[in-house]
This record gives sequence, C-alpha cells and structure tokens, in this order.
Amino acid sequence: MAESPLFNGPIWLVGCGNMAGAMLRGWLDAGLDPAQVTVIRPSGVAPAPGVRTLTFLPEDEVPALVLLGVKPQKLGDVAASVARALDPATILVSILAGVELATLRSRFPVPRNIVKAMPNTPVVLRKGVTDLFTDSPDPAHRAAIERLMGALGHVEWFDDEARFAAASALTAAAPAFLYRFLDALAAAGESLGLPPEQAARLAARMAEGASALAASSGESPEQLARRVASPGGTTEAGLAVLDSDHGLKPLLLDTLQASRRRGAEMAAAARRSD
Repeated sequence: MAESPLFNGPIWLVGCGNMAGAMLRGWLDAGLDPAQVTVIRPSGVAPAPGVRTLTFLPEDEVPALVLLGVKPQKLGDVAASVARALDPATILVSILAGVELATLRSRFPVPRNIVKAMPNTPVVLRKGVTDLFTDSPDPAHRAAIERLMGALGHVEWFDDEARFAAASALTAAAPAFLYRFLDALAAAGESLGLPPEQAARLAARMAEGASALAASSGESPEQLARRVASPGGTTEAGLAVLDSDHGLKPLLLDTLQASRRRGAEMAAAARRSD
C-alpha cells in the first residue's frame, strides 16, 4: 500500500454521507492514496475510484484512523462492532454533531486518541473550516490530525468543548444559512426585475469575491462595509434596514442559538443511549 504525505496507515470511513464524502473527495484531490481508504457503508457503492468499499468491517487490518461519519442517531448501531476493531494506537475521529467526547470515550474505551472534528461542506473544494477538540496531550497525534484536516482548508483547535460547540454552530451549520441568504438576495434581485438565473449567478459570484476579500483583508467586516457605503448613498440606505433593531444581527443570533440548542439536545440523547 502506497502512503501519501497526508497520513500514514489505513483509514476507515464508517459511513460516507454528504459530509464524510466531501472530506474524502477533498483528501483524494489533495493527494491521499485511495488504496489507503476503506469505506464501510450499507450500500456498498464506492464513493470514488480505487477506494475499497465494503458493507462490513474488514478483518484483514487494524486501522490507523477511523472517521465516524454515520448519522449521530446511528452511533449505537455501529459502536460495539467498531470498538472491537480498534487498538490503542488507532486515532478515532468523530464528525457526529452533538456527541460529546465523554460519550465517545464510553463507547470506544480502547483508543488513546479520540478527536471531535466539525468540518463544513466546502471541504470538498479544500476551502472548508474544520473545528477540532480532543483531550489528548500527544503533540504527534495532534500534528497528524492537523496535517490531514489542514488539507481540507482552515483548521482551529479548541481547548474547551463548549466553545467547540459554539464554533460548530457558526462554521458547520452556517454555510446552509449563507445559502439561504443568497437565495433571499437572488429572490430580491428577481423582484427588482432580473431573470432568476442571472440573479442567482450574480449573488453567488458577489459572495465569492466579498468572502475572499473579508478573509484576506486586515480590516473588519464592519470596516469593509463602510468602504462600500457612501454617506447618503444607496448602500447606506440598505444597511439601515439590515442594522435595525429587528435586522440581521438579532436574526442570526436567534439562528445560531437554535442550532446550538439542537446540538445540546442531541448530546443529551447520545448520553441517555449509553
């Protein structure tokens, strides 16, 4: 088996839905050898050429890393069989929203290193954001995970699980919120007379450039917005609506709080199923 510079050893993906599949495509694009990867999924359908895909856990190897990519409510269905396949050196990475590290440790007592990771779908373009949390102090383990996840975009470690959860509400769920905003922006453009396809295309391209500028600029989004707005001009008139007491900030606060509350409910459900 050839090995890529991204990670040494066999990688198992237990489940390969939208998020795990996006991560896999990003890794393969970054040079991960598909021969290192085994996907275990009920359909048995290979997500990419050269990737071994099974409907059962392999018995011919011990994985160096296991990515748990099933739906959180399915953890109980796979935990016992996966736990038996791991050894102390296996790195277990969970992308299961709302499942706490203590729950993972109770379900998977053998691995020394367990990591919670919360990526977002732009990892498929290697432009994602992945939040990371672990209780392992092993610097070599952290470096290996950071190298692998860093191939998918921006990585940030958190030393506090509550802050990890808050960041996950912002970075993992928020692409969907941004897409809703772009939908609404395009619909508004359509209401002003633009053809629907053109309004959607212009909204997406505008967001692409504006996001790149915000990520690379040393100025805050507030400063960048003020650079666009001339006093008494058209942009300032629109900002007055967004900046009102019932405008964008309270709406987004409510949105993220709803997402975080649901994460807490899922964590409680996972604890009860132990």
